[in-house]
Amino acid sequence: MSFCCGASMIGTKGTLKHYRTEVHNVPLLYCPVCQRIEVHYKVESEYEVLAEYAHGDGESEIDFQDYMLEDDEEIFANCVSVEAEDRLSAVRNQIDLSLDLLGVAKQMGDKRWQTELKRRLAVMSQKLEKLQRRNSKGTA
Repeated sequence: MSFCCGASMIGTKGTLKHYRTEVHNVPLLYCPVCQRIEVHYKVESEYEVLAEYAHGDGESEIDFQDYMLEDDEEIFANCVSVEAEDRLSAVRNQIDLSLDLLGVAKQMGDKRWQTELKRRLAVMSQKLEKLQRRNSKGTA
């Protein structure tokens, strides 16, 4: 499980640009609070090598999945949630986890941690509201 600013990061796949080469289907970790994206640590070195070779060969696009040895299930096994899941459920899951951590922080009497968790909860609550509005517009 990977964390960023206290929230567990969500597993996903995406396209990254390495100079002029687009690398598709790269396993990524995404923070729902600060929107930070990083290459999944299990494939980070493979990504760097492949991206450099593709750029050196003058490729404009390459599919990372063609060169992966592990399957998605194995790569994302330690992620709390994966983006293929419903985004609304993923954000609710993040809120539940943060509420659990807030209870632990209160038991420990850690005021600074409580403040950080409350800030994260506020950000995720806003994200949840946006997703709910978007879903209600889509169904109306």
